[in-house]
Amino acid sequence: MEDLENRVRSGAALWRRGGDGTQTHPQRHEEAGEEGCNADFDLSSRQGADTLAYIALLEEKLRPALLHTFWVDAENYANVTRPWFASRSPFPLNFLVPARHAGHALSHILLTRGGAGPLHTVTEVEGKIYSEAKECLNLLSHRLGTADYFFGNTPSSLDAFVFGLVAPLHKAVLPSSGLQSHLRQLVNLTCFCDNVLRVHFSPGSSNGNHAGPPVQEAVDANLLKLTQLVNKESNLIEKMDDNLRSSPQHKPRRPHPKPSLANESSRPDPKLIP
Repeated sequence: MEDLENRVRSGAALWRRGGDGTQTHPQRHEEAGEEGCNADFDLSSRQGADTLAYIALLEEKLRPALLHTFWVDAENYANVTRPWFASRSPFPLNFLVPARHAGHALSHILLTRGGAGPLHTVTEVEGKIYSEAKECLNLLSHRLGTADYFFGNTPSSLDAFVFGLVAPLHKAVLPSSGLQSHLRQLVNLTCFCDNVLRVHFSPGSSNGNHAGPPVQEAVDANLLKLTQLVNKESNLIEKMDDNLRSSPQHKPRRPHPKPSLANESSRPDPKLIP
């Protein structure tokens, strides 16, 4: 735990120095913040550097364990991950996409967490990546404390990044996951995910889908007007057809009856009349 905190502090200092003593990274952050182009507009330079350091730590320590949990663990992949992706992809992508993602996840784990060189089996790094991931979650829980967000009362890019990684682990119904069990012991992190979902993604939230129902109502109203217009046009066309059929000009003319053979035989032959 202390080792991870020291690494975060050293990483934050490195981001503030720009690696070579310059102020490149904080200058970029401050310029973007002054223009109001990101969620870290109100953060100080130190908080911005801490954000970058925590994100780098999450990429290094937490993401490999999440990739293993969802894509490499055979039970989770067969019962949760693959069926979900396959059900949302058309044929033949429903067979190709999950298998390709699983292959990329395995390669990422072996190449980045294999120590000095890539290992041939993922079982050699399972214990290592899960141990580091649990320490990373503990650090996040310690940093969050009892606050709603990591920096003040408004969310930042760090909150979004943490939510994107932790919320799937919190909400997914996994048949096998020691990492999920560890996360559920960190009550403040699970409450953080639930709070973000409630405030920013619920239908009645001001930051979520608040604009959804009015937009849907407008679409339904336009569709109703279009349907009424089509019905009126159809009725008008039917009336015009009825008028055309009933008009004298278009009444069908009866053909003159042809004389029958009986009538022709009953007529006297003009040659035989004296």
